[in-house]
Amino acid sequence: MTSGATHVPVMLAEVLATLMPPERPAAPRYCDATFGGGGYAAAILEAEPRCTLWAIDRDPDAIARGAAFAARHPGRLHLIEGRFGDMLDLLAERGVTELDGVVMDLGVSSFQLDQAERGFSFRADGPLDMRMEKRGRSAADLVNTLSEAELANILATFGEERHARRIARAIVAARRLAPIETTGRLAEIVRGAVPRDPSGIDSATRSFQALRIAVNDELGEIERGLDAAARLLAPGGRLVVVAFHSLEDRIVKRFMAEAAGRTSAPSRHDPAALAAPRRAAPPRFRLLTPRALRPSPAEEAANPRARSARLRALERTVPSSSPTPATRRGAA
Repeated sequence: MTSGATHVPVMLAEVLATLMPPERPAAPRYCDATFGGGGYAAAILEAEPRCTLWAIDRDPDAIARGAAFAARHPGRLHLIEGRFGDMLDLLAERGVTELDGVVMDLGVSSFQLDQAERGFSFRADGPLDMRMEKRGRSAADLVNTLSEAELANILATFGEERHARRIARAIVAARRLAPIETTGRLAEIVRGAVPRDPSGIDSATRSFQALRIAVNDELGEIERGLDAAARLLAPGGRLVVVAFHSLEDRIVKRFMAEAAGRTSAPSRHDPAALAAPRRAAPPRFRLLTPRALRPSPAEEAANPRARSARLRALERTVPSSSPTPATRRGAA
């Protein structure tokens, strides 16, 4: 948050510059859809003293950590426990139907990774959990009940693991001896099933990523969240997303390109190309990042977590038939 925070928000300067252009409403309304450690929320509140910020997180621990921080900003910071994919309903319940900016920092938070009891990381032994909301099926439930084929599919799809079948086979064999209940045991099983990665990356990394994504339906949540955020943006409002691996970034890139009308024409070999062309509606969004922004070398050196970050942004365009109300827009 402000003082005493251990979370370092990635690409903070780039996020603020993109989210808050010089010309913005006199009293802008923002949403930090992935509150986490509160790094972006604190910076937004400090950079724009006139704004109101709604902060969403599905992790009850994140909401509890933010309570004292919210108390220091009465009326300006509103914490909401829930999934950002449900953003439309969560905000509508609070009378919010339009926003001037939304920021998303995708993936797992530093707090979740650093707490062994949450079971997100293999770097410290703990229960094999990985549930962001602390309810529903855990990673242990998946590895101990799914079939070998189902496990292999999760590892290949969400972890892009080349050795998915071999790892799934090893997991099924190991659980016949005893249930797999800790992060340490699962990591040992994975490492014993595959050759050492020449890049130096721990062999268990992709498998843990895959299980975490499956447990929390992270990719489906991203798709729902992007759609909800885009629907909530007021004309001139901006959506800023920081992704950390290719699966996340691919979804964000495709969504923003389609929203901005940058879809490719069908191939001349595609029968659809022979149909009479339909007049496409003008896009309602403008792509602010034709290429994803990357962290600076200095930030990468100071914060290794930033190295894989990709920032993409989209702006809701002002309809030509609806001039911007003078009461809503104004120089900052």
